[in-house]
Amino acid sequence: MPVAEDELTVTFTALADPTRRAILRRLALGDATVGELAEPFALTQQAVSKHLKVLERAGLVSRLRLAQARPCHLEVDNLAPVMDWITQQHQLWEQRHDRLERHLASLEG
Repeated sequence: MPVAEDELTVTFTALADPTRRAILRRLALGDATVGELAEPFALTQQAVSKHLKVLERAGLVSRLRLAQARPCHLEVDNLAPVMDWITQQHQLWEQRHDRLERHLASLEG
């Protein structure tokens, strides 16, 4: 599964930055232009555009063409591989924790 791991790396790298996570939170409310996305930050539109390029490369954001505007759109479905990986890791560690609890209980009794 090297391809999936590479995609996960790109996605987690995109999600690692707090500004990019804030952009995704904003886009979860609806499509927005670069100018609208830049408003709450002390960043230029150019800096926000750079963050958007990282998010686009990860497949988390796309840009639509509506007349002269190019609003950004959250690609929610592309978060599914991340959620799947997190769910698998959660289940694995839950199982390990349960085994450890059983082992510790057996040592007590």
